[in-house]
Amino acid sequence: MTQADRDRLVALKKAKDKKMTQRQAASELKISERQVRRLLARMRKVGDKAVLHGLRGRSNRRSEDGKKQEVIEILKRDVYQGFGPTLASEYLAKKHQLGVSKETVRKWMREAGLWRSRERCIEDVHMWRTRRERWGELIQWDTSEHDWLEGRGEKIYLVKMIDDATSRLWARFVRSDSTAENMGVLEAYLHRFGRPLEVYTDKASIFVTTPKKNHPVRQAPLPPTQIGRALRELGIGWIGAHSPQAKGRVERSFETAQDRLVKGLRVAGAKTLEESNAYLEEEYLPEWESKFTVVPACADDAHRPLGKQHDLAASLA
Repeated sequence: MTQADRDRLVALKKAKDKKMTQRQAASELKISERQVRRLLARMRKVGDKAVLHGLRGRSNRRSEDGKKQEVIEILKRDVYQGFGPTLASEYLAKKHQLGVSKETVRKWMREAGLWRSRERCIEDVHMWRTRRERWGELIQWDTSEHDWLEGRGEKIYLVKMIDDATSRLWARFVRSDSTAENMGVLEAYLHRFGRPLEVYTDKASIFVTTPKKNHPVRQAPLPPTQIGRALRELGIGWIGAHSPQAKGRVERSFETAQDRLVKGLRVAGAKTLEESNAYLEEEYLPEWESKFTVVPACADDAHRPLGKQHDLAASLA
């Protein structure tokens, strides 16, 4: 017990013995009358120890150092290589029940040599196109052949369909960027959400028929591709982007996926197409929904239901 504790005890005992009022004791100890009453009540239970702080003798620093060491040991594991502080903080809470803020994780990772901040390049200011107002008005559709499994299994492609108004996402891993695989993803989307008004894609050969070199110029329009025909039969408009930047929303979503999704598949130990799609649907898409979607300007859903006149089996054959 320090001298300050003894002085505090003397004042409290005077207040207890009615030799001074609780207000006078509070003024002398520079605390509130309410705190004086609490200390007097505590004195009746534990005696003179009431003036000692309940955490005295416990080292917060020692506890923090132990937690820091545990965090660093976890983040040194192979599955967490390349994780940034924000994603690391999320996985520490989700997988290891360690609640540490991303700024604290950033500090600890920097001190341990596990992360180094990168200098940001000054880019030209780009005015982003205004979002559509309703969910289902415009769906950006594209495929990425990134090394999603980091060599652990077969080569797979990620087909994405992202809503322009809300950034809500639908995606599936497939074995090839073919007409049949893309139609399969479209069919799953239609069953889940209905028919969007329009889709926005690049001008790949699965979406648009291109003139052949050394062929005479045709006066009549070229016939549609199988996907083009299916969209027409389903009453879904098609817009072709002139550049990757034009469909920037889906392109940026792939950049996010090549960081978060790749690392998530690694931690989950996914090695097959089936395991990858299971992680995608059970973990990644719900996480995307909670973190990256926005509220549309208009709450109305522009999707239209599939009618009896729509024969998906025939249209998507």
